[in-house]
Amino acid sequence: MNLKRLLLSLSLASLMMPLCVSAQSISPAQIQQFKFLPQAQQEALARQYGVNLDQLQGSSSSSSNGSAARQPTSVVEPLENGSAENQSENDNKLTEEEQAFAKKNNGLQPFGYELFEGKPSTFAPVTEVPVPMNYTLGPGDQIRVQLWGNENRQFALTVSRDGTIDMPERGPITVAGLSFQQARDKISKLVAEQYIGVKAAVSLGELRSMRVFVLGETRTPGSYSVSSLSTITNALYVSGGIRHTGSLRNIQLKRNGKVVHTLDLYDLLLKGDTSGDARLQAGDAIFIPAVGPRVGIDGEVYRPALYEIDGATSLQELVNLAGGMTAQAYPQITRIERTNQEFLRIIAEADLTNAAGKQARVKAGDRVTIASIADVTGQYVEITGAATRAGKFAWVPGMRVSSVIRKLDVDLLPMADTNFAAIVRTNPETRQISVLSLELKDAVNRPGSDADLVLQEKDQVLVFADNGKADVGQNSSANAQSFSRNALFEPVVKRLKTQATPQAPQQTMTISGPVRYPGEYPLPATGKVKDAIVMAGGLNDSALMLEAELARRNLDGNGVEQTRLQNIDLANALNDQVDVTLQSRDRLMVKSIPLFGATRTITVQGEVVYPGEYTFSDGETLVDVLQRAGGLTSNAFPRGVVFTREKLRVLEAQRLLEAEKRLQGDLLGVQLEGDNFGGQNAQRVDQVKGLLDDVQSSRPVGRMVIDLQAVLNNSDYQSIRLQDGDTLTVPIIPQAVSVFGEVQFPTSHLHTAGLTVDDYLDRSGGPTRQADENRVYVVKADGSVMLPEKSAWFGNRSQQLQPGDTVIMPIDVDRLNQLELWTNVSQIVYQMALGAAAVGNL
Repeated sequence: MNLKRLLLSLSLASLMMPLCVSAQSISPAQIQQFKFLPQAQQEALARQYGVNLDQLQGSSSSSSNGSAARQPTSVVEPLENGSAENQSENDNKLTEEEQAFAKKNNGLQPFGYELFEGKPSTFAPVTEVPVPMNYTLGPGDQIRVQLWGNENRQFALTVSRDGTIDMPERGPITVAGLSFQQARDKISKLVAEQYIGVKAAVSLGELRSMRVFVLGETRTPGSYSVSSLSTITNALYVSGGIRHTGSLRNIQLKRNGKVVHTLDLYDLLLKGDTSGDARLQAGDAIFIPAVGPRVGIDGEVYRPALYEIDGATSLQELVNLAGGMTAQAYPQITRIERTNQEFLRIIAEADLTNAAGKQARVKAGDRVTIASIADVTGQYVEITGAATRAGKFAWVPGMRVSSVIRKLDVDLLPMADTNFAAIVRTNPETRQISVLSLELKDAVNRPGSDADLVLQEKDQVLVFADNGKADVGQNSSANAQSFSRNALFEPVVKRLKTQATPQAPQQTMTISGPVRYPGEYPLPATGKVKDAIVMAGGLNDSALMLEAELARRNLDGNGVEQTRLQNIDLANALNDQVDVTLQSRDRLMVKSIPLFGATRTITVQGEVVYPGEYTFSDGETLVDVLQRAGGLTSNAFPRGVVFTREKLRVLEAQRLLEAEKRLQGDLLGVQLEGDNFGGQNAQRVDQVKGLLDDVQSSRPVGRMVIDLQAVLNNSDYQSIRLQDGDTLTVPIIPQAVSVFGEVQFPTSHLHTAGLTVDDYLDRSGGPTRQADENRVYVVKADGSVMLPEKSAWFGNRSQQLQPGDTVIMPIDVDRLNQLELWTNVSQIVYQMALGAAAVGNL
């Protein structure tokens, strides 16, 4: 006999059926069936058939988990488990469903369903839970009996299917249907009668399992095996909880087809009342019906959510379900959004401070919003901006600025501008605002003085950040931006524009020019130019004190608005010696000192006595700067001097960009033409690509060709007026002649007297196949370019070259479909390359 026969005998009542299989071949379902038996029966059958019980349990573990190690068995576990993949997909689906549900209800989630979020992997063994005395014994329960006195023995007795336990030396004892207390008393009495001088201690061991059903709006409906001590909530946990479409207030426990108990989970969630959590019996069915009518509540309550209402519910009862109102709630205005009989959404209001409002009935689909109290409505002043303790402060009549800002270094942030602050004042009758300028430092340092303005109720003191102090403290740059004049004045300026009327024009003005913070500002209450300048942070050092320009828009006799300009002596205006009053939408422009701080320099380097960066004044020439630099050294090569100018470099860069764009277009055209030139189209494409690469790799130099000898010695030579960024490089006397372009070996050669252009070309291996021998360039050391074939000065390329000259053999662009653009581009590239090479050879 073996374990396989044992299990089949249990399921088919044929214990004697011979089977020749090992324990490892037994299916997990059969092992699970054996495990459902009480522990005593498992041990008895194992002894009867000589089966190792530990081996059986090990087989179960390895069969189900793939491991030889024994795993703890959950007391509450579903009989049919879906795969982890399917479970994950279901969870994701439910999550998306719940998100869509919340979106449909403006973010409100149904209350209470998070209690069952997540599926527990195991439950604590029931042996660790105290067993109540009224627990009813049944088949599968284990009773432990310990004898002491004249005889010390221990028994583990399992209630059999006929409801009895087999007491050694006593025989069967019927305990099924008895409470644990009754069974304990009965066993103790029998022991006392059977054994003389022996007493018994009776306790419960392992408890029986039973099968229940969880149906309806549960996440995972089905049949579950649970402990005999399980309650309704235990079964809900193991089934994954309740869907959002299920009811929390009408969970039904059905036994033999009849509802024997209903559970309202709100009692558990809101009151902690577990009295309704009934204990289950074998075969019970827990049915979760569809959710009942729901009402949403949000606003100033502690638990905004959708609540399921049970019968007639008042507005106050709904608020109590939501945890009550917060301290910021304004119960006098409670908005109720409801669907009327015409299926239209309407809005009603209720007052929760009176009995009628509290007793108002809510209906399914209602959405209740508890309003929040507004900000403090009176008896306050407010500080905003770069203050240590920004916010509202109690106001009392007669209080001044020094009453709320007592010390500059304590009550203000280090970045605060202590020279200027603003007070935004609201007229209590018209509700319109005005702006007062405040000399903050004087107000705090001289309490009670005229600078220490008297505050009125609801005044707002704006403390601005000084950008010059923004490097002090943490996150100072971000705070400085949020406390800037632009940020704090923006809502004030908008309010001033909104409240403007033809009888009361908008009280704003604009300041531009060299002031610290130019922009649009509230019109100073005093109307003085001085106060407007202070409001803008004061003048920069580049401001022209002689005059400022005031532009004002006035209506002429025909009602047409005209601009009138007026010059103001700024120095007198700052001293209050100008009779000018600023008006609505004035524009004050502070002029800058011409060429203020403009430093123009030229860099002189190379073979001069005192090289360096020289500052020059307006009208100075290159000769003047060279004289200041001590003139040329004895090693200087004035014929090869390189003079560059920033404006020319910008123009060259623009020419390069234009050439690159046009060349890219032509390259595309050549590629689209196809092989129409005797198989040479691919070669033409490669040549154009090479030229395009040259254009893209070229860097503008900005060189201007000058004759330095003539500049220094010829008074009739045009003077070179300097510009900012000019550079003069005087090279040392060169010894080489360079050959570039379409030659076999582009390089530089040591200058040899008597050699001509052709001689140097021969020394570089001669031209390549794509060279254009008729357009040979010779770039002289001074940067000028000559064509030997067209210049009588060269004598048909037989003219001898001088040190520092460069010979260029260009590409034969006539072979490339004779595009004139390619000729021009190649000239641009070679000229810039020569300029760069000349500078590099210095």
